[in-house]
Amino acid sequence: MKSEKGENLMEKIVSLCKRRGFVFQGSEIYGGLAGTYDYGPLGVSLKNNIRNLWWKIFVLDRDDMYGVDAAILMNQDVWKASGHVKGFSDPIAETGKQFNLMFQTHVGASEEESAVSYLRPETAQGMFVNFKNIVDSFHPKLPFGLAQIGKAFRNEIAPRDFLFRVREFEQMEIEYFVQEKDWQKYFEEFRKKMLDWTKEIGLDPKHIHELEVSDADRAHYSKRTIDFEFDYPFGRKELYGLAYRTDFDLKSHAEASQTDFSYLDEETKEKFTPHCIEPSFGLDRMILAVLLDAYTEDELGGEKRTYLKFSPKIAPIKAAVFPLLKNKPELIKKAQEVYKNLKKEIADVVYDDNGNIGKRYRRQDEIGTPHCVTIDFDTLEDNTVTLRDRDTGKQERVKIDELTSRLKGV
Repeated sequence: MKSEKGENLMEKIVSLCKRRGFVFQGSEIYGGLAGTYDYGPLGVSLKNNIRNLWWKIFVLDRDDMYGVDAAILMNQDVWKASGHVKGFSDPIAETGKQFNLMFQTHVGASEEESAVSYLRPETAQGMFVNFKNIVDSFHPKLPFGLAQIGKAFRNEIAPRDFLFRVREFEQMEIEYFVQEKDWQKYFEEFRKKMLDWTKEIGLDPKHIHELEVSDADRAHYSKRTIDFEFDYPFGRKELYGLAYRTDFDLKSHAEASQTDFSYLDEETKEKFTPHCIEPSFGLDRMILAVLLDAYTEDELGGEKRTYLKFSPKIAPIKAAVFPLLKNKPELIKKAQEVYKNLKKEIADVVYDDNGNIGKRYRRQDEIGTPHCVTIDFDTLEDNTVTLRDRDTGKQERVKIDELTSRLKGV
């Protein structure tokens, strides 16, 4: 149930996101389109930083992962075999009728049934149907995983709660293939990795909860599912999911397509259909959780302020460079020189000379910039700058030639 405090926080987050260019209502000038949102410059940067960190940790840093990027539109038989055409629905309360959540479209000029396709409701099936292609191309040894980041679409009856329940969203998913006898081992391994991931992006462990999904509530393909829930202002809701999908998907597609999806163990010469562990992450829900946990109100220097306490790993801007005064050419020249040199090493750096120094600090605090670098008259004498910490407001003098390493080390 929503509390008054929770509703107030959500209002503040939505307002900040629009005011500072994180997230806008989709099609806003035409009254909007429910369940759609557009990411502005800072939102894109935050999204990219989270996405890239996830790909590094779950894919690039491992030797058993293979990336794919499957088409959003797929042959309708994919969704028949997976069970989505018959079973992916919600009841409409007024009539009790089942409403399929997939967006339907037609491929080409024909309106016939054979031309029907769907906007994918999940990225997983694009990996399952490419299982044989990956095995034939790369000959991976079990266990191994396929990883994908991409858009998915669900025609939600009642989209709500800002980025939480939307009709167009982004998923980051892994289908990890194992021998049946090993599924519990790898399920537990990914359970721990998913908990570690929440800390990587700065979520408060006290706000994360594991829910063992009951037999009655699990998806038809799952033998075990854990939902990782987050304490949103509107209640404790699912953030991520970890499912043991057994061999359901590979066997379903093998049967429907008459394709051999079995795996040959070169050592034992045994042929079998691998089982699958699926860690699934919703990027938009994750961004909302990150914004909520980062949002902080405090008092600094006798003044109230609002700031986003982002982990430096994902902050949209890592540092902002200022000249102390914007009407002094010598300070501007030096500040731009420092900025350009930093920019070569750290992409997410900005130059800011708008307003007085206090307003610049407050603006950078509000968008979550971990550090501000101020070039003043002492800089011209000793090649040091003032480095200010976002969270504490503490300032220290740092040599320019040590600045890059200091900022990279945060």
